[in-house]
Formats: sequence, structure tokens, C-alpha cells
Amino acid sequence: MAITCEINGQQLQLEYPCSWCYKVVAFERAGIEIAAMEVCSQRIYSLKPSKASSSGKYISMNLELLVHNEDERTYFYETLKAHPHIKMVL
Repeated sequence: MAITCEINGQQLQLEYPCSWCYKVVAFERAGIEIAAMEVCSQRIYSLKPSKASSSGKYISMNLELLVHNEDERTYFYETLKAHPHIKMVL
């Protein structure tokens, strides 16, 4: 199924199912690993280091998994964002 959505004023064409990458930001790597395990426990996902802030206060990792539709994509974003170990999701 194809869906078109607008992000930052640009049209994005998504063909589901597709692989989607979330950039997850937290105070420590272990927090991101715990959140990914709890939120994505029923899925195969990959978690790869990204960057740390210049002050070293925050760390980010890329969480990639297969999403089957727009609702799933939004669900994972919102659930990760609401997790107590997570500061931000992009």
C-alpha cells in the first residue's frame, strides 16, 4: 500500500511495508536499549550507535524496524517518545 504524507512542507511517498529508522535520544545507551527492547519486543529491529552531544550529556542511536502501515509507524514513534528512558525521538 502506498501513502503520501507531508513532512516539513515536502511530500513523502511511502510504500508499506517499509523499513523505518527512528533516531532515539537519551541520557545513556542502556536507556535506549531498554526502551527498544520493551517497545519493539515482538519485532526484529536493529539498534546502531549514532552520535553523542558535544557536552556528552545525550547519546543518540538509530533504531530501524519494518513497519506495515502508517498507524504502526506512528505507534512506534509515540510509544518510544513516551518511554521514561527516552528524551526525544526524531
